Amino acid sequence: MSQTPQPAYYRPATEIDALMPDIADPVAAADFPQTILRYRNDRAAAEVGLEALSDAAWIAHFGRFAPLEGSLPQPLALRYHGHQFRHYNPDIGDGRGLLFAQLRDRRDRLLDLGTKGSGQTPYSRFGDGRLTLKGGVREILATEMLEALGVDTSRTLSIIETGEALERNDEPSPTRAAVMVRLSHSHIRIGTFQRAAFLDDTALLERLTDYALTRLYGEAPGDNPAAQLLGRVVERTADLAASYMVAGFVHGVLNSDNINITGESFDYGPWRFTPLWDPGFTAAYFDHAGLYAFGRQAEAIHWDVAQLAVSLRPLTDAEPLIAQLERFPALYGAAVQRRFCWRLGVEPGTQAGPMVEAAVRGMTATDTPIDRFFHDWRGGIAPPPSGYEDDAWHAFREAIAGFQPVPQARDHAYWDDAAPCSMHIEEVEAIWSAIDQDDDWTPLHAKVAAIRRMGAAHGGAATSRR
Repeated sequence: MSQTPQPAYYRPATEIDALMPDIADPVAAADFPQTILRYRNDRAAAEVGLEALSDAAWIAHFGRFAPLEGSLPQPLALRYHGHQFRHYNPDIGDGRGLLFAQLRDRRDRLLDLGTKGSGQTPYSRFGDGRLTLKGGVREILATEMLEALGVDTSRTLSIIETGEALERNDEPSPTRAAVMVRLSHSHIRIGTFQRAAFLDDTALLERLTDYALTRLYGEAPGDNPAAQLLGRVVERTADLAASYMVAGFVHGVLNSDNINITGESFDYGPWRFTPLWDPGFTAAYFDHAGLYAFGRQAEAIHWDVAQLAVSLRPLTDAEPLIAQLERFPALYGAAVQRRFCWRLGVEPGTQAGPMVEAAVRGMTATDTPIDRFFHDWRGGIAPPPSGYEDDAWHAFREAIAGFQPVPQARDHAYWDDAAPCSMHIEEVEAIWSAIDQDDDWTPLHAKVAAIRRMGAAHGGAATSRR
């Protein structure tokens, strides 16, 4: 029997009921042969009052999916459509994931506990509904690294190995299986709105818009709720695209069903961090055209948000929606400058645009790794660090001289390390190899600790959302 969370700030919710039964199907999670707890994120759990759970209770809730008291009585498989590599697909939905529970954090934000690898649903099509253990490990690394670099991301809450052997055509098989739980600020996607529009269900579009504004953004609907919501999504997703660039991150699959209505990054498949500022760098081996390459991510996300505008068209005239969409480029540019200054540890200034452009030119001309650049120049230090005497860095050296460091920019011992904390594919594979070959989880836990140390060195968050 699982135990009920006790901390005073454990606050279960069932807000999704406002949209039922039109956006989800009640389902049961798979009954796994084993439930071996491999990872529990108590730091994230503490935000919602779940850190006091014993391991046995944790497994009961996140491996066997016993309901959390006061939250959803049964998991839900969400219904949605979406453009996948620009091709509309009405035959998708939660095929290996569930909305397991809703609850509120200490700031009174509504959050979801969603699963990945929890078994087949009505939307599994020909899939087995499972997640590889390697996929779970990769998601831990992605979410931890992104959080440390200021990206508004879902958090990997739990990984439980399930004792199953999976066959996959894109990695050595059989391979180990796991079920994952993530903590996210909603699982309502652009594709959720696309489905309602596809079905000509104006009433559902209105309910989705109201849910997003009132439950997720905490705003009262105004005179034009559809344009109001689109404006918020434009703001959040422009910042999301900027955060990817400054982190050197490539999501890999920026389909409209993978864009959360709150602009929070989630659902990590073939992600990568690019070592160099290479606009053509891709994460997915199947992205042959480079649609979601590093340098095209803002374009891709803007395109997805335009599909939300199309979906909202039954609720309002085109002009106010177009006006909101046209804000994206300027918001994105401003967010890149703000986040670039944050990672550099300097106060934002009116010359941030030229400074960023000079930095990018320097990195591309000299093949300087992104993480190395930010580590070396933290605080805009003078005189310039060794290795940046090349003429390619002349414009940046002049530009950065006009910026002031933020307080305690380099006070953390991390900035004295010989090398920055990075997360490139070679290290991901090495961490997985230790688990796969020797069941050695030490490198993973050590890397998570190192990433969190780097996050602490950056100080305050790059965004006020958390």
